[in-house]
Order: sequence, then structure tokens, then C-alpha cells
Amino acid sequence: MTRAMQRRLTGLVAVAVAGASLWWVSRTDLENARVFYLTPTELIESAHAQTSTFRLGGMVKAGSLEWDREAQFAAFTLTDGLEDIPVKCTGNPPQLFREGIGAIVEGKLGSDGVFQTDRVMVKHSNEYSAPEGHTPQAGQAPLPTGG
Repeated sequence: MTRAMQRRLTGLVAVAVAGASLWWVSRTDLENARVFYLTPTELIESAHAQTSTFRLGGMVKAGSLEWDREAQFAAFTLTDGLEDIPVKCTGNPPQLFREGIGAIVEGKLGSDGVFQTDRVMVKHSNEYSAPEGHTPQAGQAPLPTGG
């Protein structure tokens, strides 16, 4: 094997090792960043749910939201279409929070069957659409539209 072939082979091995290392690091970081949660049905079927803090995810059921912004308290129901879990939240939920939106709450299930939380995360679209009637000012770029 010539010296030039040895250099090429060494370079190829180095690139392969660097690529494999980058793949492994990104894979393990992405797995750790996943947000796992139980659905209301999974929560009802779970025997150990009352002993630990966990995340519960579902849709905020229409007609269930009671929100007192001044007292910083909200009560609502999360549903997965099969089961409903009542939720009581201390602190105000995010501004995007409303009925019919997907939400994930973190807390504990009380012995009364009510999920207690102080952390509410909402699912929202990553598409932006400008408010109707918006026209850009002179020198201002038009706002992007969703779609």
C-alpha cells in the first residue's frame, strides 16, 4: 500500500468515526428531549399514578374552563375522547390557553381524582397567519401567511 493510499484510508476512517460519533450524540440528545405524558385513559388504567409527579396530556374539553385571572386559578377538564380528568391549576395558564386546544399539565393526581398542577403547556401551530386587514406600512415587509 502506498503512502498516499494510507493517508486516504486514514482520512476516510477519521470521517467515518466523526460521523458515527455525531450520529450517536444527536440520537441520545434527542431521546432525552422527548416529552412523555399519559392520556386520561392511560391514567385511569395506571395503578401507580397517584404516587408520583407526571405529565397528563389531552384536549381541553369544551364548556369545562373556569378561569379567574386575578386569583390566578383555573379549573378545566382534559379529555382524550374516551376519558375525562378534572384539572385544577394554581397560577395562570399561558395566553394561548383556551377550550378545544391540546394541553399538557405536570403535577399529581389527588385522592379525589382531580389532577393538581401549577404548570400548563399548550400545543400550538407553528404556522403564522397575519390578522385580517393587515397591510404593511411603507418600508415594512409584509407579514408571512400560514399555508
